[in-house]
Amino acid sequence: MNSWVNSAEILGSDLPLELSGTGNRRALLMDALREAVRSGRLAPGTRLPPYRSLAADLGLARNTVADAYAELVAEGWLAARQGSGTRVAERAAPVTPVHRPRTPERVARPVHDLVQGQPDPSVFPRTAWLASARRALAAAPDDAFGPGDPHGRPELRRALAGYLARVRGVRAAPDRIVLCSGAAHGLRLLAEVVGGPWAAEEYGLPFHRELLASHGVGTRPLGVDADGARVDGLTRHDRAVLLTPAHQFPTGGPLHPERRSAVVDWARATGGLVVEDDYDGEFRYDRQPVGAVQGLDPEHVVLLGSVSKSLSPALRIGWMVLPQRLVASVVAAKGEREPFSSATEQLTLADFIESGAYDRQVRRMRQRHRRRRDQLVAALHARAPQVRVTGIAAGLHAVLELPPGTERSAVRAAAWQGLAVEGLGDYLHPGAERSTVAGASVVPHRDGLVVGYATPAESAYPEALDALCRSLPPVSPPVPARPPATP
Repeated sequence: MNSWVNSAEILGSDLPLELSGTGNRRALLMDALREAVRSGRLAPGTRLPPYRSLAADLGLARNTVADAYAELVAEGWLAARQGSGTRVAERAAPVTPVHRPRTPERVARPVHDLVQGQPDPSVFPRTAWLASARRALAAAPDDAFGPGDPHGRPELRRALAGYLARVRGVRAAPDRIVLCSGAAHGLRLLAEVVGGPWAAEEYGLPFHRELLASHGVGTRPLGVDADGARVDGLTRHDRAVLLTPAHQFPTGGPLHPERRSAVVDWARATGGLVVEDDYDGEFRYDRQPVGAVQGLDPEHVVLLGSVSKSLSPALRIGWMVLPQRLVASVVAAKGEREPFSSATEQLTLADFIESGAYDRQVRRMRQRHRRRRDQLVAALHARAPQVRVTGIAAGLHAVLELPPGTERSAVRAAAWQGLAVEGLGDYLHPGAERSTVAGASVVPHRDGLVVGYATPAESAYPEALDALCRSLPPVSPPVPARPPATP
């Protein structure tokens, strides 16, 4: 048998391909086809030779070429339709590569951004914020311009106590609220005061787990299902548990009422602490409001919140609603002076809340995000009906469930489309089992994409959805009929 051609250009049905290197023939063929598309030698819409013809011309097995075509269809490089053969997928021209080390999933600078985590910065309420800033500065006491109190400005703590009680069912006096620069800062302070180990939902922000680990607090995963975290997995050895009860991040859905009661019972029985990240608590669309777990037992639950989703992460203002016993320790860990949040911005936010401007902004953003979500669902229904969309009753993102084994190829296909989007597996706790046992069968953790629909500007959103739909795999990649095996 002839050895595999190394760095030789072979003509197959008038299709010039450079097959470089040694090794798996299917992989080499796929690399050659990708490079031909990437360089523009195979333009969008170009029809490829039938796999039998290309196999004969290149001296490959038919199944090798058929499998290569099918996998490139799944990755988004090629498109196969009944009666029209296999063609180079229609897509925008490749964008300029980033001049830095790149992972295979990031082959080009993103043109479209559907990564979850922040609102469109263009919708910040500048006029209303400026009006609040003027009023707050005019009425500010002299001590607001001295060294900052690590508790935070009393004006903002009073405003937050009233707002959180009214909107989230939180039970707290202003003296139990300590201001911080965001949820991450709050977690850092709690790690120093409470210690570990902690339990955490098996799906969550890797940054939060890494932050806790950097402060000597290890986390172990709790399973997550349609009713939220499996809090029955908590033990007496856990010092705290980190939850997103209002809208589990990123899989979606509130924590079931029975589990809310159960986690409070666990905290009371063991002296443990429930750390409630109130992620997306204000953004709901198709369900009734879900109050904070903190309202069930203020002495065993810490509520973490911020304005990063409702206003802007640039403000760096968050809050902790603490059990009375932790207030002094957390303030001591923070330091003698306020090191992060500007007193003038705290005063501005206090006026913004008390004037009703914050409520109006939340309502406006809720309407905007719901419209964005509906556009996403409609686009998928029309162009990718095989994809199930979940976690959309609240929040700023959706999860697109994909066929098993297609998540990474979908992320790669999105990168080729110039689209930044993340796989659901990126949020899985490294200690979580990659599969769970249900009855007698093994059920793998699901494949999916986490699609943030809040970030793009209005003008860019339709194009981002178009790129997303082009990146999704079909129900099953079309594979040409294979010839019978030769005896």
